[in-house]
Amino acid sequence: MHRSAPRLTRILACAAVPVMLVAAGCSSDDSGSDASASPSASAAGGASAAPATSAAPAPSVAPAKFAKLPDACKSITAKTVEDLVPEVKKKAGTPGKSSDLNDRGNCSWNGLEDKGVKGSDYRWLDVSLLRFDSDQTLGTGEKRAQDKYVSKVAEVKATEGATDVVTSSVPGVGNEARAISYSMKKTGETFRYGVIAVRTENVVVTVSYNGTGYAGAKAPAAGELMEGTVKAVKDAVAAVAAANK
Repeated sequence: MHRSAPRLTRILACAAVPVMLVAAGCSSDDSGSDASASPSASAAGGASAAPATSAAPAPSVAPAKFAKLPDACKSITAKTVEDLVPEVKKKAGTPGKSSDLNDRGNCSWNGLEDKGVKGSDYRWLDVSLLRFDSDQTLGTGEKRAQDKYVSKVAEVKATEGATDVVTSSVPGVGNEARAISYSMKKTGETFRYGVIAVRTENVVVTVSYNGTGYAGAKAPAAGELMEGTVKAVKDAVAAVAAANK
């Protein structure tokens, strides 16, 4: 009996070893699972703690220099109208239709001077004003006006039926200016045109001056017409500046 007791003790002790190893193995697996989950939790916590980054605001565009337009029918002085349009029908001018006079305006004058046996002289004077505001999407008022100025010059040069088209720069008027002169046959007579497009900051000014002779009177010379156009457009550009003082 004394021999079998120690032997039994040894058998029981050996039998207990696998149980402990299994338990240790389970404990190791659980610990490893917790350890692998721990970094994820830490990373999630770190991500939520990091400050949120906001998108940089879009750069703002510079405000337009001119905030309003003058009355188009007063943008050319009465003296200039009298000089360029003899026997003018309506001295105050005929305003064009506009849904917003702060952004666009137009006015025209015409007259027919009867010289008896020497015939008659017809003259037409027209001024157009376009103002552009700065826009976050479309760009600055100056850039928008510049685009319009370029397209306006191209439009006048491409006038249907125009002949003898000549273009030239107009120094000293606005930021940039272009003169276009041409002839056109209408109602059996030759009309001569002088057109000047000007950009002054965020405003585009266009003056058109044309005329012809009837019943034996000669059509005006291109140079004469352009001199009158320059005079009128200088009035209009000055009026834009004066309206914004």
